[in-house]
Order: sequence, then C-alpha cells, then structure tokens
Amino acid sequence: MITITSYTVELVKDPFGILNGQRYEFMLDIEVPDDDELYSESGLYIRAIYNVDENQAGLMKYELYEKTIQRYLDFDLEDDEVAMVEAFCKEHIDEVDK
Repeated sequence: MITITSYTVELVKDPFGILNGQRYEFMLDIEVPDDDELYSESGLYIRAIYNVDENQAGLMKYELYEKTIQRYLDFDLEDDEVAMVEAFCKEHIDEVDK
C-alpha cells in the first residue's frame, strides 16, 4: 500500500476555455514498502489530474514517476490505491490558490 508523504496542488489554467470544468494537477510524493514492485531507492511521486465541473468531480488520470530522475513508470496502481488517491485529491482540492 502506498503512503502519501507530501503534495502540491495547482489549478491547470485554460485561457481558451477548451476544458469543461476546472482541472487540478496534484503532485503526490509517495512511499511504498521495500518489497513492493513499485519500490525505488530514488523515491516516487504521482502526477494526478483531478477534474471538477458542475455535474461531477473525479480523478481523470494519474502517472507514476521516479523522483530523482523524473522517469515515467508504466505501472498501474491497485484499485484501492486509485480510490485512495482520488479521495485524497477530493479532500485537498480547496487548498489550491485560484
């Protein structure tokens, strides 16, 4: 199971009004157990895009990266981990500077 250790959140600007709703980019520093297939000595982070519009809100996508070398990792999180990331984003969405 992953543990979120720190994060940042920013509003994704859309000057042309192409996107529906508001999109937020979360950068979540995570820790995983040493025996997890995701484990990396360089550290890991998740880049998550969370969308909020008048009808719904939810996680649009996420990507995993090795922290020190900024390398994309082609892994999927477990369903419960995805749910945890989505819940975390929902809980912290009001902290963004608009």
